[in-house]
Amino acid sequence: MPVRIQTRDFDPGAEIAALRRDNPKIGAVASFIGVCRDANNGDAVTKMTLEHYPGMTEKKLAEIESEACRRWPLDASLIIHRYGRLEPGERIVLVVTASAHREAALASCAFLIDWLKTEAPFWKSEETPAGERWVEARAEDDAAKERWNPPLPESREKICCDAENRPPDRP
Repeated sequence: MPVRIQTRDFDPGAEIAALRRDNPKIGAVASFIGVCRDANNGDAVTKMTLEHYPGMTEKKLAEIESEACRRWPLDASLIIHRYGRLEPGERIVLVVTASAHREAALASCAFLIDWLKTEAPFWKSEETPAGERWVEARAEDDAAKERWNPPLPESREKICCDAENRPPDRP
């Protein structure tokens, strides 16, 4: 699974096309594109700076992606996350998941972005008219991640996971 941490922008259409290329098993593709906003907490934002810890960031994103593969039968996935100085309207992150069926693609994509928001080692600062400020973690993001902590319901597991992809601790 490719994980890329980069300063340059990306082309979502080209990335998705490359992911699907030569893989006829893929029947569903889900994606999420995060974009830099021009406001946060009621204040104008003119620039955002994302910092990360090289090496540790890639390792953590690979661990998060492995957990998604453990939970759902994915045929392909991709995480691209930018760092550096960004302006409102610029793309920050692309998460793409592909599977034979829509439920696995949609659920795994949502899982990945929820976990990235809380577990990926990125630090964000914003430039506002009042000056630069660090962006604090949000309780809403922690709550979104927590919804993935209970085990999958039995009926959903049968839909999403075949015997080959099912975790060893689940029948």
